[in-house]
Amino acid sequence: MKASFTEFQAPAWVANSYLEDLEGFWARRMHSKKELELAGQEIARAKSYYQFNARRAETLQAEIQRLEAILDLPSRREYRYEVARVMRRDLSAWWQHLILRKGRDHDIPEGAAVVFSGGVVGRIVEVNAFTSRVELISSPNFRMAAQFEGDPRPVVYEGVAQSGFGDPVGRVSDAPQDLVANTKEPLQLVSTHLGGTFPPGIAIGKVAWLEPGSTGIFQAGDVALDPDLLSLHEVAVLIPLNPIEIESHDP
Repeated sequence: MKASFTEFQAPAWVANSYLEDLEGFWARRMHSKKELELAGQEIARAKSYYQFNARRAETLQAEIQRLEAILDLPSRREYRYEVARVMRRDLSAWWQHLILRKGRDHDIPEGAAVVFSGGVVGRIVEVNAFTSRVELISSPNFRMAAQFEGDPRPVVYEGVAQSGFGDPVGRVSDAPQDLVANTKEPLQLVSTHLGGTFPPGIAIGKVAWLEPGSTGIFQAGDVALDPDLLSLHEVAVLIPLNPIEIESHDP
């Protein structure tokens, strides 16, 4: 019944999302010719910058493959990026969700990682015919393995109940005691290959203070997430090109 109700609501959400896009299009048509010329120049500069980065990424990828062949290392898991429009936000103290305008019609799988230019957005927790639901990294139900940039030791990141005021935050625990963080030099928390869903090295947030945890063995602290997390208009879903299949063995 829940799935049927969601599918019944989805066309209205999708239609409203397209109407908002159309409204934005006509609003942009109201800009003067001079403003459009300046915007075009800015887009041209950005295009040149991204083309340079794309060529550099190809060179680095070739070097990685060469080193993997020399060291006989397994290749990293490859993904394709499916860009999706955010058409609805369900934000409260106890759950943080986004509804995307793509679902099974674009082969989006449940459990897929969702990212944006600022880092990790969350994880796909529900997929319908034309929509999918993302649990944000700030949600209290979200949990993943992570590590601090430049330190291979794993830590645990989890979302917390949000106050509703200010920027989104999370919590990191099981941090080694020799790590030191301060407001002038905060530690960058990133994803790790141990997380499975997320590729390693994607930004999560920054930690400006660590304190002894409840056990006294490890440290814990608040994670300042990207403030744009709650106002996203488009995100990218990472769809594995080689999904990991779990083999079942009969006893």
